[in-house]
Amino acid sequence: MQENIIEVKNLTKRFKDFVAVDDVSFNVKKGEIFGFLGPNGAGKSTTIRILTTLLRPTKGKVSICGFDVVKKSDEVRKHIGLVAEKIILYDRLTAKENLYFFGKINKIPKNLIEKRTEKWLKRLHMKEWENHLVGTFSTGMKQRVNIARALLGEPEVLFLDEPTLGLDPQTVRLIREFIEELDRHNTTVVLTTHDMFEAESLSDRVAIIDHGKIVALDTVDNLKKMVKGVKNPNLEDVFLEITGKEIRDKADLKLRPGHRPGPAGRKAANRIR
Repeated sequence: MQENIIEVKNLTKRFKDFVAVDDVSFNVKKGEIFGFLGPNGAGKSTTIRILTTLLRPTKGKVSICGFDVVKKSDEVRKHIGLVAEKIILYDRLTAKENLYFFGKINKIPKNLIEKRTEKWLKRLHMKEWENHLVGTFSTGMKQRVNIARALLGEPEVLFLDEPTLGLDPQTVRLIREFIEELDRHNTTVVLTTHDMFEAESLSDRVAIIDHGKIVALDTVDNLKKMVKGVKNPNLEDVFLEITGKEIRDKADLKLRPGHRPGPAGRKAANRIR
């Protein structure tokens, strides 16, 4: 039986009176690709921010590689890599310079930075571009360097947040094949995505969170059995069956009716008129 590399027990996160994550428990097994899905505002991003030590929980316990994310956050960071939705690179540095910079601030020895830069850029088809400025790259090229950055520490757990969002089909396919390859090399992957095909094709198991609670967790094949009245259902059918088809519109409630914009907002409005 595979051991658990991530253990989440009774995790809760409150923001004043709002409960973003409500008594959530789940485990991620070592070496699996774990799809973590949910509608906008369901608690998905908050949970991931807690798992990656970027946010402290209100209560509950989370451990990664045996280390508590609150008490041993520095140790946790040594074992994880994060590819956030926003690309974390410097445009005025080359791909190689970016990886050297991030390697140094993460206290990776120089010889290992050089070795791993070579390894990951080659495997992500970016070796020939290593001495070019990142600011000249397409979004897909930047994302491949961004993934290499997250892998410099050779983490046991890699968190991927919308890794193929807005990319061309060729790059999407390359990155998905790369994720599958990581799985074969026993790297645990936690994948958050709104692309149901991506989640279905890559995930060993899928958890769906809604209104702050885990509402389903199983293999894709088992989750499909929950859908009634649909011939050959896919993961999108499962997702809509569980979370509903109502659109989750969301606005900034700080801007209430009668709110007057500042000078910059008025200037922009005048230009539109």
